[in-house]
Amino acid sequence: MSDKKQEEQKKEQPKETFPESIAGFASVFVSGLFIITFVIQHFEIPSGSMEQTLLIGDHVFVDRLVSTGRAFPRPLLPYRGPKRGEITVFVSPAEPGLYLVKRIIAVPGDKIHLHEGKVYLNGVEQNEAYVVRDGNTIPSTFRDEFPARGMIASDATLQWRMELPQHIEGQDLVVPADHYFAMGDNRDHSYDSRYWGFIPRENIVGRPLFVAWSLNQTEEDFPPNPSMGDRITAFLKTTVHFFTLTRWNRVLRRVH
Repeated sequence: MSDKKQEEQKKEQPKETFPESIAGFASVFVSGLFIITFVIQHFEIPSGSMEQTLLIGDHVFVDRLVSTGRAFPRPLLPYRGPKRGEITVFVSPAEPGLYLVKRIIAVPGDKIHLHEGKVYLNGVEQNEAYVVRDGNTIPSTFRDEFPARGMIASDATLQWRMELPQHIEGQDLVVPADHYFAMGDNRDHSYDSRYWGFIPRENIVGRPLFVAWSLNQTEEDFPPNPSMGDRITAFLKTTVHFFTLTRWNRVLRRVH
């Protein structure tokens, strides 16, 4: 093919117009917005209640589809709900708007109790290899013998104090329909279902898939109500010390 013909073909190829460029950008933007809204959500671990499974400063990606079934009609996407032993992100029943991450211990219909800090599910002692215990904590009958009759923790919510006795059968707590019971892996330092009750199914956000990024942080880096100044300071600190603060051995680690 001659150089003249090649030049003619190049001239004949239509250039993308400005409206077409805008349409292409919009389609990419909408697709990305759809993914982060309905499919994958970013979540940052602010406390040590799930150590050593999840550490303070871990940034995880959460699957919002299978555990909730909200993005599509159920015939188009299988919905199974959280399973026993799965880690789940949910909206706190005690503080609306606060996102928590715990492990599902019991599902609707299950009977559960703790004895000497060990979980008994439907009468069977559970082998929880992921659980961390702190031998230096002060013994607590409410925490380790839950739900011991007549024992209510001072930091349990008022609503749970009133509701708890209604769900006790013998030595067990019975999980009602469409609700879940969850606890942290750092069992002696977890403010969980023992203190604020069951998680309604509609509060479930999704299941963490993997650690996308991890920063070596402490709970002091997550003030309850951070001001704009706090946010700017945290951003600058992360930017300046990005390489030294990052836990590189945790990046892309699967959550289970």
